[in-house]
Amino acid sequence: MASNSPHSSPEMRIVLLGKCGSGKSSLGNTLLGEKVFNVSRTFSTCKSETKEVMNKQLTLVDTPGLLNTEGSEEDLKSEIIRSITECDPGPHAFLIVLKVERYTEYEEEVITRICQYFTEEVLKYSVIVFNHGDDLDEGTTIHQFVDQNEKLKDLVTKNSYQLKELLITVDKLVISNNGDIYTIEILQTEILDSLPAGFSC
Repeated sequence: MASNSPHSSPEMRIVLLGKCGSGKSSLGNTLLGEKVFNVSRTFSTCKSETKEVMNKQLTLVDTPGLLNTEGSEEDLKSEIIRSITECDPGPHAFLIVLKVERYTEYEEEVITRICQYFTEEVLKYSVIVFNHGDDLDEGTTIHQFVDQNEKLKDLVTKNSYQLKELLITVDKLVISNNGDIYTIEILQTEILDSLPAGFSC
């Protein structure tokens, strides 16, 4: 259940989300300080790993790439939703990893899918992480890149891929949510609330 304490927790549970090739598995390896997640475009199941990082018990769940063309959409959706139970009782945060190149309809579709899978409530628990910052045009900063696209600008609240700053950002997110976590019950409630009146399963 959700904690009522606004203080920093000694443990942190994070789900990594992103499209194939976004660098989410590499980010997970960087956060844990060792290669534990397979950097491949073809894996189809969630994998979790726990390690002490910066005096916190950090659990990361790596998920299959969104918009993956291998396998069925339903299988992919089920596996990605299963990430919630991989870090029981639920994640403190989702890291949505976007590759810095350009913000296209493809990236927008990633965000749309995440909201379809978890409902828009997931954004309250999410931090956007830009990967491959070296791919930006020379002289362009992350802030300028974000400012060039209104949809992306609206979506982004924080962006950092420095280990310490990233964990501090997640910590602040957890505190702002009063220690609440995203649970399967939240997902079920949001889905039921969106059904038409009188509709029964």
